[in-house]
Amino acid sequence: MANPEEHAHELIDQLAPNEISAVVNLLEVMIDPLARSIANAPMEDEEILSETSAELDAAHASTACGEGIPHEEILRKFGVKKPSR
Repeated sequence: MANPEEHAHELIDQLAPNEISAVVNLLEVMIDPLARSIANAPMEDEEILSETSAELDAAHASTACGEGIPHEEILRKFGVKKPSR
């Protein structure tokens, strides 16, 4: 069998473009200590106040009724370009 690096290249060569993006993201997290730290951080267990909970329920109901703003529109409003993958 080839050495691990050659084997990794052989496997990557067999992936579809969207799968390669996922592997690149994984490698970036593995290499970047900050990204690794964030990825391994525990979930916050902060209590959600009743007022916040009511606001979240209202937002979910609004979105379910089609009243939400599409993600692309928000990006456009703030001049953010969607990352290409």
